[in-house]
Amino acid sequence: MTAPRVLVLACGALAREILALLPPERFPTVELHCLPANLHNRPERIAPALRAALAERAGRYDRVLVGYGDCGSGGEVDKVVAEFGATRLPGPHCYAFFSGVEHFAARGDADMRAFFLTDFLARHFETLIWEGLGLDRHPDLRDAYFGQYATVVYLAQTDDPSLTASAEAAAARLALGFERRYVGYGDLAESLARAAGG
Repeated sequence: MTAPRVLVLACGALAREILALLPPERFPTVELHCLPANLHNRPERIAPALRAALAERAGRYDRVLVGYGDCGSGGEVDKVVAEFGATRLPGPHCYAFFSGVEHFAARGDADMRAFFLTDFLARHFETLIWEGLGLDRHPDLRDAYFGQYATVVYLAQTDDPSLTASAEAAAARLALGFERRYVGYGDLAESLARAAGG
């Protein structure tokens, strides 16, 4: 029996984690294609970019998994997913599916004033957040962007001391408290396994 051809069309912020969970040598019929992670700085651009990428690849796969949450699109990502008969990762964003969607929802108000980082965001804080939001040019915007937050919560996928140090430095730069939670891959692992294996 031939294994199904699977497309995982994902946010570039998830590439490393997806490749760790679905290494090509073990999953040769799964193809990963990533869109730029900096689309998150303009979430209204995510759904159109997904639509274009899915249209370009239409009809070539047995199964398509969209590696995004809603990601601030106001339901537009789900409209694109339905339009192409695909499925997507559970939850509103990567913080939820890394934490486990149910666990993330249960924390509710306790995390209301938390600004979350993942391994990817800890690694690329300077480019995506500091420069991406213009704080390198206009540090006075810090209060406008981050004044309502109390803590940076680093949701660690891996146990990497250098990433923990980067996340802690990011918290200090934003003048926020710091908390590290090791969450691993959370619901991402199960969703990818289901897409790849049936």
